[in-house]
Amino acid sequence: MNRIVFYFQVHQPYRLRPYHFFEVGRDPHYFDDHENERVLRRVASKCYRPMNQALRRLVDETSGEFRCAFSISTTALEQLERWAPDVVESFADLARTGCVEFLAETSHHSLSGLFDRQEFIAQVRNHHASIRSKLGVNPTVFRNTELVLSNEIARVAEDLGYSLVLGEGADRLLGWRSAHRVYRPEETRAIKVLLRSYRLSDDIAFRFSDRGWDNWPLDAGRFAHWLHELPAEDHVVGLFMDYETFGEHQWAETGIFDFFAALPKRVLDSNRYIFSTPGQIAAEVDPVARLDIAHPVSWADEERDLGAWLGNDLQRSATTALYRLLGPARKAAAAGRPDLLEAWRRLSTSDHVYYMCTKYDRDGDVHKYFSPHSSPYDAFVTFMNVLADLRQRIRMVTAAPSAEPQAWQHTA
Repeated sequence: MNRIVFYFQVHQPYRLRPYHFFEVGRDPHYFDDHENERVLRRVASKCYRPMNQALRRLVDETSGEFRCAFSISTTALEQLERWAPDVVESFADLARTGCVEFLAETSHHSLSGLFDRQEFIAQVRNHHASIRSKLGVNPTVFRNTELVLSNEIARVAEDLGYSLVLGEGADRLLGWRSAHRVYRPEETRAIKVLLRSYRLSDDIAFRFSDRGWDNWPLDAGRFAHWLHELPAEDHVVGLFMDYETFGEHQWAETGIFDFFAALPKRVLDSNRYIFSTPGQIAAEVDPVARLDIAHPVSWADEERDLGAWLGNDLQRSATTALYRLLGPARKAAAAGRPDLLEAWRRLSTSDHVYYMCTKYDRDGDVHKYFSPHSSPYDAFVTFMNVLADLRQRIRMVTAAPSAEPQAWQHTA
């Protein structure tokens, strides 16, 4: 039997409030609680509650044949606990079915895997602990922020005990090979990589409500037909997307909930596919070949590289300044101020540099949709002002100046 793996990413950042230069050294309140609460409550109402209920019904109606997976950033979990605790319980209820798997990732949805191995490992371990504490499960599969993956990141995930990592099925990575196979990353011993089928995933996540799309309106029967047309040797189809696709990015009025409610039956009726979790793939499907991910790939934008976060001078300058402050933030935490390291980690969330992207094509429209700032330049100025204040507060704790480590100069 061939397999379909649905994976959903749940994430909410701590958005920055407007923070002006004259506030540096005067105000340590960086994050916009009002906006964060407003967004969280809206998304919980439009997406998390109705979709969690729909998934639970699908599990029950199919007697457990429908399966899927999630990862939830710690920053999202914390905000859910604060403003929508019933949603956390509904995720825990899904976990208890045994049909819904929860994956590990970085706690703060950061790009630390590219810049600082020690911090990357710390955030992964912190996230693992939060998932175990809040949802009662121990993740065995790893998914990095924004599906950013390289041989090195896969090797660290393997060292941490994970059996499989998720990745993007980018054309430049695969060449003539299919994304619908399981591979083993180069420079690793046993860990496997499961890839995203980006065309089919994006048909749901981005094109579903596009009236200019040749296949609009998309219904469950047509999508199931596309799956059945795939070659028999395409063993695993990875359908990975933001969970907010359902009800937030694609509004309920588009029919997205009805589409998803009908899809599993359409798929299962063929007796060709079963639904699996990533953990089942790790345990039951052998890799067909090695895959060399020498340069990081991601699921962002058409390029599927790091340009969404490191593509311009604003983003690179902000990232360099951020990681130069990591060493001092660790010292401040060791000196009794872990709150300063936590503030640094909230600033390490990839969304902050994502908002600084200056693309002007369709990808640029996506960046603007998610940004709370008036422009990429406003996002940069706000971030750097906050970082300047945090730097001052860290120096007050650490007292004696110390050499600050340089951030890696990563080239995409």
